[in-house]
Amino acid sequence: MGHILDLPSPGATIFHLLMVLSLFTTGMCIHMDSVGSHSMFTCESIDLRMCQDLPYNTTFMPNLLNHYDQQTAALAMEPFHPMVNLQCSPDLRPFLCALYAPVCMEYGRVSLPCRGLCIRAKRDCQKLMDMFDVTWPEEMECSRFPDCDESYPRVEDLLADDDPTDQSPMSVQRDYGFWCPRELKVEPELGYKFLGVRDCSPPCPNMYFRREDLAFARYFIGVVSIVCLSATLFTFLTFLIDVTRFRYPERPIIFYAVCYMMVSLVFFLGFLLEDRVACNAANSAQYKTSTVTQGSHNKVCTLLFMVLYFFTMAGSVWWVILTITWFLAAVPKWGSEAIEKKALLFHASAWGIPGLLTVILLAMNKIEGDNISGVCFVGLYDVHALRWFVLAPLCLDVLVGVSLLLVGIVALNRVRMEIPLEKENQDKLMKFMIRIGVFSVLYLVPLLTVVGCYLYEQTYRSDWEVTWVQEHCQEYHIPCPYQVEETSRPDLVLFLMKYLMLLVVGIPSVFWVGSKKTCFEWAGFFHGRRRKDSGAVNESRQVLQEPDFAQSLLLRDPNTPIIRKSRGTSTQGTSTHASSTHLATLDDVRSKASSVHSKMSSYHGSLHRSRDDRHNPSSHRGAEERPLYGSTPRLNEQLTRHESLHRLDGQSRHGSTRDLSNAPPTDIPHASSANRVAEEDGATA
Repeated sequence: MGHILDLPSPGATIFHLLMVLSLFTTGMCIHMDSVGSHSMFTCESIDLRMCQDLPYNTTFMPNLLNHYDQQTAALAMEPFHPMVNLQCSPDLRPFLCALYAPVCMEYGRVSLPCRGLCIRAKRDCQKLMDMFDVTWPEEMECSRFPDCDESYPRVEDLLADDDPTDQSPMSVQRDYGFWCPRELKVEPELGYKFLGVRDCSPPCPNMYFRREDLAFARYFIGVVSIVCLSATLFTFLTFLIDVTRFRYPERPIIFYAVCYMMVSLVFFLGFLLEDRVACNAANSAQYKTSTVTQGSHNKVCTLLFMVLYFFTMAGSVWWVILTITWFLAAVPKWGSEAIEKKALLFHASAWGIPGLLTVILLAMNKIEGDNISGVCFVGLYDVHALRWFVLAPLCLDVLVGVSLLLVGIVALNRVRMEIPLEKENQDKLMKFMIRIGVFSVLYLVPLLTVVGCYLYEQTYRSDWEVTWVQEHCQEYHIPCPYQVEETSRPDLVLFLMKYLMLLVVGIPSVFWVGSKKTCFEWAGFFHGRRRKDSGAVNESRQVLQEPDFAQSLLLRDPNTPIIRKSRGTSTQGTSTHASSTHLATLDDVRSKASSVHSKMSSYHGSLHRSRDDRHNPSSHRGAEERPLYGSTPRLNEQLTRHESLHRLDGQSRHGSTRDLSNAPPTDIPHASSANRVAEEDGATA
C-alpha cells in the first residue's frame, strides 16, 4: 500500500489509474436488469456489488442521500470505486454502503453510521483521493453523523432485520418530494427548474390535457386573437385618420388599444407557431422527451415573452391613466390643454413601469413556454413569479383605476343632481356618464375574470402537480407522493376562459370610437377626401367645456361671466386667474360697446331721415333741441375705448408682449362719420 502512495513518476500514476479503471469495469457493477420501480418504498434486496457480503442483505430506496433507486446510487458511488478496490481503509466500504444502501429496518426507523467510522475512512483515504482528484462530498461530512464509534450495522440494527423480503411491503413514513425523471432532465447550464427541482423541465405537450383538447384550445385562441386584433387595429386606424379628434381625457384609449393590438398579435403568432417555440424538441438518442422551454436561451421565445408581457402590463397602466385623466377633468376641473401638458409623465409611467418589470424578469430568467397557446409568458409553472409579477400589478391597477373612476362619476353625478343645467347639457352629461360606465364595465369584467382565473390557478396548482406525479410516478420510475388524500385535475374551460378574457379586454375600445362621425371619416377616407372640421370638438370634451356646464362645475354664481376654453388643437395650457379675469372684463366691455354702437347707428339713421324729409318742422325743432355736439364726445370716448380693448384682446389672445399704453392714437371711423353728419345737419338747419 505504501508503494502505491509513493509513486515515483507521473507515468506510473497513469498506469495505476488505468489498472484501477479496468478493475472497476470488470468487477464493480450492478445487475441493471433487476432495477425496477420503487413507488411503494419497500425493502428490497441489495444489488450493488460493492455492498455484497455485508451483515445485512436488504436496503430501502430512496436512501439517505435521496437516490431514488440503486442504479442512481451506483452512479453516485463511481468516484469511490478506486479507493475501495485499493483498500485504502477497511472502514470506507461499510461507511459508503451505510449511506448508499442502508440497512432496511422496521417501519419508520433509519440507522446512521457513527462519526468515528466516517473520520477513519476519510483520514485513511485522503492521499489516494487527492491522487485521483476526488473530493469528499458535502453531504458526507463527518459532523453530520451521531457522535459514536461503532461499526455498521450495529447490533440493534441487525436484530430488527428479520428477512423483510418475506413480509408484506411497508409504506414509507415520509414524503420524499418530487424526483426529476431522466427523461425530463436538461443541461445544468440552461438553469431550468420544475416543481422545485433544478435541471428539470415540464413535459410537452401539456402535462394536464390530452392532445385533442390542446388542438381545440389552440384554434379557439387563434380565432379570438383575430377578432381582438381586428377590433384594436380598427381603433388605431380611426385615430390615424384624424389625430386631432381624440385628445385628452380620452387619448389614453388609443394607446390602450395599441397595447392590446400587440397582445392579440403575439397570440396569433403563437397559433401559427403551435408548440415549435414553447417546447424543446425530443432527443431519443439521449432518452430525452420534449420539454417546455424556459429561460432566455431560445431567442424567439424570449422575444414573444417581452412583447406579450410588456404590452399586457402597459395596457393595464394606460387604463389607470385613462381613469386619472377622467378624474382630473371631473374633480379638479382641468381642461384638455392642462391635462395634455402632463402627457410626458403619462407616457413615462405607461412605458417605463412595464419595461422595468420586463427587464427584471429577463434578469431572473423567469421565461416559460406556454404549450397551450404556443407563446411564452411568466408564471405558468412558477407560482411565486405569477404572484408578484402578474397578479400583484393587475390587482393594483384595478384598485387604483376603480377608485379614481368612482370618484369622478360621483362628482359628475353631483353636478347633474344638484346644479341646474340646460336640457341639452343635461343630456350630454348623462350620455357621457353612460359611455364612461359602459366602457369601464366592458373593461373591468374581463380583467377581473382573468385575475380570478389566476387566483384559482395559484390556489390549486400544487394539487394538480401532485395528481400528475401520482399518475406518472410508476411510468417515470420516481417516488410516488405519500398519502395523497385528494386528487384534482384542471378543467380546460378555466384556461379557455382565461385566454378569452385576456384578449376580449382590448375590444371595448371599439365601442368608444364607434359613432356616426367615425363612419363619415372612413367614408371620406375611402373616397379620397378628408373632412376639415377643425372647429369640431369631441363630445366628451365639449360636455366639460359648455358654458353652463363649466359654470356648474366651478360652482360659481350664475351672474359671473363664464370663460370658455379653447376647443382647438392648441396645447398651450390654461390661462391664469388674472388673464381669466381680464378676458371676462373684455367680454363685458365688448357687450357695452356693441350696445353703444347700435345706438349710434340708430341716431345716424335718424339724422339721415331728418335730412331727407325736407326739413319737417317737427324734425327741425327736434334737431335743434338735441345736443348734437354734446353726446358725440362721449360716443367717441366709448368707441375709442371699445377699439382699444378690442385690439388688446386680440393681442392677448396671440400672446403679444407689447405695451399697449404706448400705442399711437387710433382713428375711429364711426365717430368721424357721426361728426360729419352732425355738422352737415347743423349747417342745413
